[in-house]
Amino acid sequence: MSYCVNCGVELDKTCKACPLCNVPVVNPIQPVDTLSLAPYPKEKGQVSPAIHSDLAILLSVVYSATAIVCGVLNLFVFGGSVWSFYIIGICILLWIFSVPAFIYTKLPIYLSILLDGMAVAFYIGLIAYSFPGDGWYFNIALPIVVTITAFTNFFAFFNRRNNSSILSQAVLVFAGIGLVSVEIEILIHRYFDSKIYLTWAAVVLTCCAIIVVALLTIIKRSRLREEVRRRMHI
Repeated sequence: MSYCVNCGVELDKTCKACPLCNVPVVNPIQPVDTLSLAPYPKEKGQVSPAIHSDLAILLSVVYSATAIVCGVLNLFVFGGSVWSFYIIGICILLWIFSVPAFIYTKLPIYLSILLDGMAVAFYIGLIAYSFPGDGWYFNIALPIVVTITAFTNFFAFFNRRNNSSILSQAVLVFAGIGLVSVEIEILIHRYFDSKIYLTWAAVVLTCCAIIVVALLTIIKRSRLREEVRRRMHI
């Protein structure tokens, strides 16, 4: 019986080299058996890729079954509220997020982001149907979803057209966080107080502005930029 002199693993009699570390086998007492079959195939294989349409069908069946079962339970067993709307909405949301990516592998990213935003707006609309309040869906929720969807599409467009670096992407992300936080607080105060002013969003915007200025300084200074890339491996 032969053992690898490097890693100590027990070797088959047909091995000419260690299968783990590829060190040649040298054993004068037991030469390599070239007549017997190797215990494992020598040719490299590849697992066949999964068929996207089959995955899409499986996910569609799982989401549909979940939605139908919950709807039936809500209708005939656990009545009194429309709790199944939330689960059905989540199933629709997950279907829009996942299944089109399997069916249409070349689906434009802008259209995909738009569909995701519409799905989120639809799900929040289901919640608004149960708790309409005083028009919070159209005054707060929907504008926020539209803004985030538009910003995400702009971010994807910016990256595809400019082939931007991680630092440039970070600048855009922090700038977007600051602006979206300002919009959210303005919408909330206008809805509840009928006034426009800033409190916590001013703090978020200030922090984001400081980070953006620092990142822009790093981008503009070549030596500083290379030092950051080298230390952070970006």
